Amino acid sequence: MVEGRTALSTFIAERLRARNDVSRSFFPREAPRLAEASRRMAERFLEGGRLLAFGRGPYATDARHVSVEFVHPVIVGKRALPALDLGPAFEHSLPALVTPQDMVMGFGPPGGDPLVTRALDVAAARGALTFALPGASGDYAVAAPSDDPFLHQEMIEILYHTLWETVHVFLEHREMGHDVGASGFLYPFLGETGADTGALLEDVAASIVMKARDDERLRETVAETHAGAMAEAAAAIHERLRAGGRLLLFGNGGSATDANDWALDAVMPPPGRPALPALSLAAEPAILTAVANDVGVEVLFLRQLIAHARPKDVAIGISTSGGSKNIVVALEEARRRGMLTAALLGYDGGEIARRGLADHALIVPSDYVPRIQEAQASMYHTLMESLYVLIDEQD
Repeated sequence: MVEGRTALSTFIAERLRARNDVSRSFFPREAPRLAEASRRMAERFLEGGRLLAFGRGPYATDARHVSVEFVHPVIVGKRALPALDLGPAFEHSLPALVTPQDMVMGFGPPGGDPLVTRALDVAAARGALTFALPGASGDYAVAAPSDDPFLHQEMIEILYHTLWETVHVFLEHREMGHDVGASGFLYPFLGETGADTGALLEDVAASIVMKARDDERLRETVAETHAGAMAEAAAAIHERLRAGGRLLLFGNGGSATDANDWALDAVMPPPGRPALPALSLAAEPAILTAVANDVGVEVLFLRQLIAHARPKDVAIGISTSGGSKNIVVALEEARRRGMLTAALLGYDGGEIARRGLADHALIVPSDYVPRIQEAQASMYHTLMESLYVLIDEQD
């Protein structure tokens, strides 16, 4: 039990730091294997392979997240790589789509998912490179970093972000006769002869550990500077939920998958925790494409907010930049409707912070999108943990 706002702030800081304990144990151990997995992925991509990803429940959002990172890199000038989220019917679509050149990535809870395991076995039998996240077998199989589903998922997100980042390192240092066409100027190391990438493995492994250390520093900074603000946000959200309100979440790209994950965490909570009413405005592709096609991308979330919002609801925008126009206009509308507004932001908070569009603006002080997203995952999971504490105290 945690009583009082100061005690809740202390609880939040402790929970953020608990993630660092897991990270410090997990990534130094896994970094050499991750470096080798990145090298093998780069070779597969150059041979025409694709990344096929899948999972169920909240872990389906990891498949969507890894897919968008590979297809639409956040680093300008990086090559779009073929990746696909296989969706909820992955056990049927995988056998129809997988080829021996492909890479197949299955996501699940700390204890694993038998359906995901069976699908990975099918992929392995076809000659695909398999990633069990987590699992006991596969070309890259990892034991769950933590039994806590939130901490587990956060570490796995860092894992696949570092895979994406380091695959590009190997792509840019390989000379395997791969024709990159008009984008060849972006990859000067791709030529007609092969280059030895063995010397890169140690440097890449060290880089992966450094990325995890960056996350640890960010969590520590958030624990020191934002625990009080997060406690205030949790208390305000709890009051709206007690009054019958819901969480309405929205974001773009990787932040869309975070909005989806947060909503699923609310309605499909860890064992022993209450379900909370939440929906993600980023989870409706038919609505999103209809609005984008007929009106424009700036009103993607505004249109849905007009349809769904009630004054007692909570509007939560997730934006690494703090300046996404469709997040800005949605928060403006939420304010007009008397909703509580909150935002998870990066950089300096951008336009959302400068204009005070969020009653609770929680800012990750970083200018690098993957690290911002990783810290934001820790923050919204910790907010959920705080809500459980407040609900327990209420009872």
